[in-house]
Amino acid sequence: MSAIHTLSIAGFRSIRHLENLQLSNLNVLIGANGAGKSNVVAYFRMLSELVEGRLQVWVSKQGGADRVLSYGVKETSALTTSVRFNDNGYDIRLEPTVDGGFVFVSEALYFDGLDAGVTRPQLGSGQLESNLKREMSGGVSQKIADFCYKAISGWKVYHFHDTSDTAGVKREGAVHDNEYLRMDAANLGAFLYRLQNESPNHYTQIRKIVRLAIPFFDDFVLKPRELASEELLVRLLWKQKDSDYALWPSQLSDGSLRFICLVTALLQPNLPTTIIIDEPELGLHPYAITLLGALIRSASKRAQVIISTQSVALLNEFDIENLIVVDRENEGSVFKRLNKQDFSAWLDSYTIGELWQKNILGGRPS
Repeated sequence: MSAIHTLSIAGFRSIRHLENLQLSNLNVLIGANGAGKSNVVAYFRMLSELVEGRLQVWVSKQGGADRVLSYGVKETSALTTSVRFNDNGYDIRLEPTVDGGFVFVSEALYFDGLDAGVTRPQLGSGQLESNLKREMSGGVSQKIADFCYKAISGWKVYHFHDTSDTAGVKREGAVHDNEYLRMDAANLGAFLYRLQNESPNHYTQIRKIVRLAIPFFDDFVLKPRELASEELLVRLLWKQKDSDYALWPSQLSDGSLRFICLVTALLQPNLPTTIIIDEPELGLHPYAITLLGALIRSASKRAQVIISTQSVALLNEFDIENLIVVDRENEGSVFKRLNKQDFSAWLDSYTIGELWQKNILGGRPS
């Protein structure tokens, strides 16, 4: 099982010190604006880029190490993190360079061999990019490196907020760009076209759920167009019930388009090892939020799911044990899980969302 078991982070944005946060298959982060929920999502994106050898590019896009370290390089000298997947794990310590990047002070694997004890194979220091993939190619700790790389590279951080006229999800794309659903669903048309042909049962289920939330929706219209170069392009078109006229994605509301992206991500045949979504409820109708809650619960039976939310309605779709409350204390983000027994008397009279609104759970909503 490649789900994250525990997570430790120090020195990353508002996360000054987070030690051994336990993660289950379903994790729902709640908290006020600025508490640090989005920084958790950004952390997962950073580590995904790091193991692919793209750390310096990612840091540059953030504006340099000074923007990544908690309150800048004058306040924080290093970024450290430890990820545990039960018996396997990955640890790094990064320090800023004079040109605004990061250098690895340490990079190590972790393996608990039970009777043989714990080993911590070192992957080097002084490098600007991760040595994890190099270790997979024949190092003495190849199996541990292979496990950790596949687990981390298998994460998918989805962000479907951009539904502007120039958003990738509304443009034509190459039919062959369909191996996985991209972070912003820019290849949604190509991905659905592949499912239509290779996984018709999953395609039918996606269409069925979309029709529940969008009653006038009938089906997608996915017709590849061949260019002179013989490349095939496809656009996400759709049609209404009792009509064969193909409509453009811009003729769907922003919330409807985001819902289609979410349904596809959560119902895809081969789910990522861990799915991370920041505020998936944005722009959704209350009934669509109810459907979304059911989809998230269902997906968490096949993969690990981590979401952050500001929605009382979405919060009501989960159990109190699923929650991770994020607060700000002493200018840093703090994270805590809740014990259902501590709130049993409250739960007899109130929903989880109502308890959050009353600030009984912490993480005061905005």
